[in-house]
Amino acid sequence: MLRHDHPGLFIAVEGLDGSGSSSHAALLANMLEREGYRVLLTKEPTNSLIGGLIRSRLTGEWQADAATLQLLFTSDRAHHLTHDILPALEAGKVVVTDRYAFSSVAYGSLEVPDQEWLIQLNSRFILPDVTLLIDVRPKICALRLKEKHYEVELYSEEQKLTKVWQTYTALSGRYPAVHQVKGERPELEIITEMREIAKAAMSKSSTRELAHE
Repeated sequence: MLRHDHPGLFIAVEGLDGSGSSSHAALLANMLEREGYRVLLTKEPTNSLIGGLIRSRLTGEWQADAATLQLLFTSDRAHHLTHDILPALEAGKVVVTDRYAFSSVAYGSLEVPDQEWLIQLNSRFILPDVTLLIDVRPKICALRLKEKHYEVELYSEEQKLTKVWQTYTALSGRYPAVHQVKGERPELEIITEMREIAKAAMSKSSTRELAHE
């Protein structure tokens, strides 16, 4: 993956299903907005036509093999970058995305045995300046998912999430600026740490010209 040279700050929030990553991303974006930064909160899969295809495949509304699904993820990501993320970064905004390329590799590895192929698919996309990896035990995530979806089988879900987390942690050692944030704490503690990491990334680059309201 490639480093970007735009004035904005690119933050990806990653984590297991059930880790609360989506709500953490939204709270971080809100906190930075209240501090006067111009923020784009976004997500993957996107709300585009391609993103809709991905979600319908994930819910079983139509069938596609694992490789096709991963190619859809990369197509959605390319569209996302071109139409949303890169223009916002060029405008000096802070971009907070709920999931990005790490999710594709971590979850895609459950169905695609060739992990290097998944990494190569995403190799031409830009790296986030900061990746915040929410650390919640797979067992806790599985229990949370069970509370929302009664059909979830706890043991198999925990096994699956354990494999996904192992891939996440392996990726965190392979790429720079990945921060594991303990997610089994009060919400305010989690978001405060996320904000501190983001602010440290802002101050680290003397060339960054972030836009304020």
